[in-house]
Amino acid sequence: MLTQVTTNASLQARKNAACAQGVGTLTPHFVSRAGNAELWDVEGRRFVDFASGIATLATGHRHPRIVEAVRAQLDDFHHTCFHVTPYEEYVALCEQLNRLVPGDFAKKSALFTTGAEAVENAMKVARVATGRSGVVAFSGAFHGRTFMGMALTGKVAPYKAGFGPMPADVWHVPFPAAPLGVTVEDSIAALDRLFRTDVDPRRVAAIVIELVQGEGGFYVAPPKLLEHLRAVCDQHGILLVCDEIQTGFGRTGKLFALEHYGVEADLVTMAKSLAGGFPLSALTGRAEVMDAALVGSIGGTYAGNPLAVAAALETIRVIGDEKLVERASMLGERLAAQLRSLQAQEPRICDVRGLGAMVAVEFRDPRTGEPDADFTRRVHAAGLQRGLLLLTCGVHGNVVRFLFALTIPDDVFEEGLSLLAGAVLDAAR
Repeated sequence: MLTQVTTNASLQARKNAACAQGVGTLTPHFVSRAGNAELWDVEGRRFVDFASGIATLATGHRHPRIVEAVRAQLDDFHHTCFHVTPYEEYVALCEQLNRLVPGDFAKKSALFTTGAEAVENAMKVARVATGRSGVVAFSGAFHGRTFMGMALTGKVAPYKAGFGPMPADVWHVPFPAAPLGVTVEDSIAALDRLFRTDVDPRRVAAIVIELVQGEGGFYVAPPKLLEHLRAVCDQHGILLVCDEIQTGFGRTGKLFALEHYGVEADLVTMAKSLAGGFPLSALTGRAEVMDAALVGSIGGTYAGNPLAVAAALETIRVIGDEKLVERASMLGERLAAQLRSLQAQEPRICDVRGLGAMVAVEFRDPRTGEPDADFTRRVHAAGLQRGLLLLTCGVHGNVVRFLFALTIPDDVFEEGLSLLAGAVLDAAR
């Protein structure tokens, strides 16, 4: 265990000297240990964690059942590469995902390491299955930091800035967002206009969408939009791809956000809470679509690592046994009620929104209506000062999103809500 220094300041100095500055960090606190929904830094300071590693910890830090499952797998083997010597656990997880992902049709799955890899492979599969190259995504979307992920992402800074030309044949339409003045009718009209003026829909392989935008500001896709996208895809032979990397595994009050819509996607990407914080992602979709890729054309050396797969299999069991999907709805309702109570006291709160426990609060200047990124930064800083770890997001940086563990104890959750209220009031002073 590294013990060269024990202060945040010393570690920050070492980080600045050794680590590329492009790898950003949100806080100057270096974690030393964690449990469920709490973190402690190297100086012993405790934080209530409302970030969960950006939604990777629906089951909390170091859930004992997941730790034990990984330990047991480690005793057998920790890596062989599935491409070289396959193992049953990989197959078992694919079987589980084929059963759990919404869609009344035969499915197949493939495992990867990161969310960006899942998105990349979704685009590869969509292109080879349709024989087309075009892809449509949405403004405000975030789909990863690889080149195709950046191309699909609808936010320039910091994700695209300075990296040169993006892959071709990727198109964007506005995502519905009332605070941004974009209605669902605007989005539908923009897609129609795109197909009339810029790209032939017969050249489009896929439309990819986050059902609740993560980095974009937690805007929730209206059912009317999903229904329209499904109809458009059916009309033109386009594949509908749902990015459930942040929304999946209970976060929205359903195992998958798609279950809120009654619409079937052709391909679904997932990662983050799939494996309780271990690096694992997956792509699940129609069997005939998934089988379009040539043997050996998708996968990777570490894709479906045995330790991560063991964690994922146990994570799925924990979510069911501890009724975390139902708990997400309850926690989200309590948080939203707290935020709406604060809204009566703080006029900068212009919107409280979300799905299940995937809740956000947006701040704007009440005099001008402009996004208030400065106030948002002050809320984040005040939360940190009080011992609450928060995340900001949004194309204007004026949104705080909440991604606490769904296993968070009631008393810790109530403490977090109290700290949040204090942070908002501190920022207003």
